[in-house]
Amino acid sequence: MRALAIKGYNEAPTFIERPIPPVGNSEVLVEVHAASINPLDTKVRKGELKLLLKYNMPLTLGNDFSGIITKVGKDVNKFKVGDEVYGRPRVENMGTFTEYLSVHEEDIALKPKNLTFEEAASIPLVGLTSYQALHDILSIKKGHKILIHAGSGGVGTFAIQLAKEMGAIVATTASDGSDLVKSLGADKVLNYKKEDFEEIIKDYDAVIDSIGGETLEKSFHSVKKGGKIVSISGTPNGRFADNMNLGLFKKILLSLVSSKITKLEKKHDVEYTFLFMQHSGKQLKILSELLETGKIKPIIDRVFTFDKANEALIYSETGKAKGKIILKLKETKRGR
Repeated sequence: MRALAIKGYNEAPTFIERPIPPVGNSEVLVEVHAASINPLDTKVRKGELKLLLKYNMPLTLGNDFSGIITKVGKDVNKFKVGDEVYGRPRVENMGTFTEYLSVHEEDIALKPKNLTFEEAASIPLVGLTSYQALHDILSIKKGHKILIHAGSGGVGTFAIQLAKEMGAIVATTASDGSDLVKSLGADKVLNYKKEDFEEIIKDYDAVIDSIGGETLEKSFHSVKKGGKIVSISGTPNGRFADNMNLGLFKKILLSLVSSKITKLEKKHDVEYTFLFMQHSGKQLKILSELLETGKIKPIIDRVFTFDKANEALIYSETGKAKGKIILKLKETKRGR
């Protein structure tokens, strides 16, 4: 089967031939119909996550997918051959830019019936990230005020919709995507090229940051005492190392590199969490219900054929996409 892989960090991805993977007792084999491109793919390719994750080369890229089950392991009891599914494989099974994928049954859910494979593939990583940030970490309730950075990006477009569904008042930053984020329910939109959000947004309950750096640091000025900030692009800290059982050496190292953020936490009395999203078929099932009822809709910027995968990755790195970038591996009709 064909897969898009890197043979070393910072190398350009190339198509390689790999054997169809074996299927474990609790796994299913999926014929991949679509996969989505995420900023995480660039971080993996450049080796930015080497401290947290160790991969063998060649490494197939890709972190979420949709497709049809073609084989099931002997202990699988939630799915059957022919089921249309979508998901985010666990870290050790990463690599969805491929024609076939073995994935644990706990990592997938039935594809929402009203979505195409391309639309479904746009959901798992950004959907689970948004759910785990808003529900598991921030515990957003009706009336809470939250700032979601990069509202027109993949995570932003989903998180805005989910936060509104949870009853939150949502502010977001954008440049030229204000019409889009307003249509998704954003109550306040700030043009980050013209406005200093930290001077306008004050005493908010929470922030979701997908940019990191100076944007993350300024976000501490927008959160009230006792508030929370979740970042998927900031620096992991010692608390994260503890939660992930990374060991004493990595805890010390991460504590050192995140010392500036820790000082801001103490100064502003704000809790900072670095989120490394976890696979969860159960949470995907919850999101499926919201998608099937139309309460949340997928936002897709462009769809590329698998042959154009490198072109799609280059486009992703421009940061210009409004919503998700999709790789289409199989020609399929809407619905079945």
